[in-house]
Amino acid sequence: SMSALKDTLSQATKEAMKARDKDRVATLRMVNAELKRIEVDERRELSDEDIFTVLNKMLKQRKDAWQQFTDASREDLAAIEAYEITVIEGFLPAQMEGDELEEFVTGLLAKSGAQGMQDMGKVMGLLKSEGQGRVDMGKASALVKAQLGQL
Repeated sequence: SMSALKDTLSQATKEAMKARDKDRVATLRMVNAELKRIEVDERRELSDEDIFTVLNKMLKQRKDAWQQFTDASREDLAAIEAYEITVIEGFLPAQMEGDELEEFVTGLLAKSGAQGMQDMGKVMGLLKSEGQGRVDMGKASALVKAQLGQL
């Protein structure tokens, strides 16, 4: 069964082709090719969660490249990365930050009935399923550790 997000991406690609939006088509084709490559390598269908992970990784690569090009005053190349960033971000849910993320983690701790560090795995499991695509796992797990340490 195809993931909903994969459906959305191929639909968006078709629409961009109809609209003759060359840049958008090129970016979406690149995303689709990367997903296909991973599916072939790993011999499995990707889930929405897998795709969120891939999109976030592609996003990070482009942000790093954008920074390097900007630092090197290569506005032309930075502009391409910036464009690809906006296209990819369009398929990701808004990321939780700051207070929102902290409250989310607090809620998960309560929900899981966590008593301390030994429950880290339980909380991380909930975090993965409920924070899908909206949470930076590194930041979130640091918050989980901090909050579990205070129990």
